[in-house]
Amino acid sequence: MTTASATTFPPTSGVPAAAGADAGADHIDPRRLFAFLAMVFGMFMAILDIQIVSASLTEIQAGLAASTDEISWVQTSYLIAEVIAIPLSGFMSRVLGTRILFAISAGGFTAASVACGLSSSINEMIVWRAIQGFIGGGMIPTVFATSFIIFPVSKRSVVTPMIGLVATLAPTIGPTIGGYLTEAMSWHWLFFINVIPGIGVTLAALALIDFDKPDFKLFEKFDWWGLLFMAGFLGTLEYVLEEGPRDDWFDSSTITLLAFVAAASAIAFFVRVFIAHEPIVDLRAFANRNFGLGSLFSFVLGIGLYGLTYLYPLYLAQVRGYNALMIGETMFVSGIAMFLTAPVAGALTNKVDPRIMLSFGFVLFALGTWDMHYLTKDWDFWELFWPQIYRGVGLMLAMIPITNIALGTLPPERVKNASGLFNLTRNLGGAVGLAIINTQLNDRIDLHLARLHDAVTWSRPAAMEMLNNLTQRFASFGSDAHAMALKQMSLLARREGIVMGYADIFLMLTVLFIALSLMSVILSKPAPAAAGAGGGH
Repeated sequence: MTTASATTFPPTSGVPAAAGADAGADHIDPRRLFAFLAMVFGMFMAILDIQIVSASLTEIQAGLAASTDEISWVQTSYLIAEVIAIPLSGFMSRVLGTRILFAISAGGFTAASVACGLSSSINEMIVWRAIQGFIGGGMIPTVFATSFIIFPVSKRSVVTPMIGLVATLAPTIGPTIGGYLTEAMSWHWLFFINVIPGIGVTLAALALIDFDKPDFKLFEKFDWWGLLFMAGFLGTLEYVLEEGPRDDWFDSSTITLLAFVAAASAIAFFVRVFIAHEPIVDLRAFANRNFGLGSLFSFVLGIGLYGLTYLYPLYLAQVRGYNALMIGETMFVSGIAMFLTAPVAGALTNKVDPRIMLSFGFVLFALGTWDMHYLTKDWDFWELFWPQIYRGVGLMLAMIPITNIALGTLPPERVKNASGLFNLTRNLGGAVGLAIINTQLNDRIDLHLARLHDAVTWSRPAAMEMLNNLTQRFASFGSDAHAMALKQMSLLARREGIVMGYADIFLMLTVLFIALSLMSVILSKPAPAAAGAGGGH
């Protein structure tokens, strides 16, 4: 194990290395910089793995001979395990230290990826995906916390855009990479692609990370009841949010039961947090106004990030009939926009009030979804081009100030734990957002279909004219021509109802993003001295 004495800025246990950065001015130890870059790459793999698989679920289903209900668990098991691991990472980072925790996370994630790729049944896949999500989940908040611990404040404009770009770019380009890999090779390579980078990240973590020391004595105070209640709360909540829209919510006895378990576990968890001597998760960070509000903005950002990453491909598949590769190529526009915006957003960090950046980012989000509410069945790459540009630029301009506002004003000893909570809110925002989007989309499509069926009657000349035209087109089929014409009209009406449902959802998201952009005025502007976690407090 690498000791603290081998570093440029020797840290003491529990004290961030950046606390001693004043002596070295703005100098960054190259060793720590390379270690951090390896960690960022590990986080990229963990976040990418959600969306890279979602684009090719059909191929995985065929390869494993799984049913439609079973294949959804390839994603659900990963998300449930990850959402439990993320808040737990703060405590585990204090116990094991960043070096051991990150090496275990990266190595375990890589091994589980190999097992997923070698799975021969859906049951094996579900088990390994859950292990992959739980072990890999610790990498994401650890990177966020580390960026506020080891770097001086002056480097915030470089570091924060880097992790912001990874956190938003990975799920956006996931469908693109997944489509290419599945098309060029097979679905197995969705997992095997993690092997070489994963081994590299694990070795780099073991060799280079020396930011802090482990405190194994904390294991003696590990709150097993708190972990049980947290797992019951977050795990069942994630399941309810994932499966609720498919099972018509509380019409399903399973959803009703698990919603009750989630509520009871939540009550027990929050009680336990406030009475345990060493709680599994420390919620005191929410007493900081900026962290609490920043987490709220992160929650809504999760809706925008994961919700739109879900809606665009769904429209392209359902209405346009695109395959995974075509969807990936269309969605790549947002990724390019993010990549090009990241350095600009970083340069603006020290020059523009973060509240203005945050507000403008959500306005761009809203502009993109406002454009999309004019959606028609004919929208293709170029019609989706500018909404995706607005989304990509808006994500970067919002993500960076949200991170700085939420984590940048906390005392350094709370950053590790708070980073887990902050990342959890983004993931929960995505889960809640997808549940609401799916439910509302189904309801709005049903509403528009009912209205279209009422409008397309024998008494409407336009409807009769179309029916006659279609009947003539199918005249070569003889007596079946009229029935085929009626079926075609029904399919056309359904397609229009689906498109109108999508348009309604985009309008709903527009209202949400505008409301959040206006709320930015209630945030407190971080003072320059408090902008980083690197000072002594």
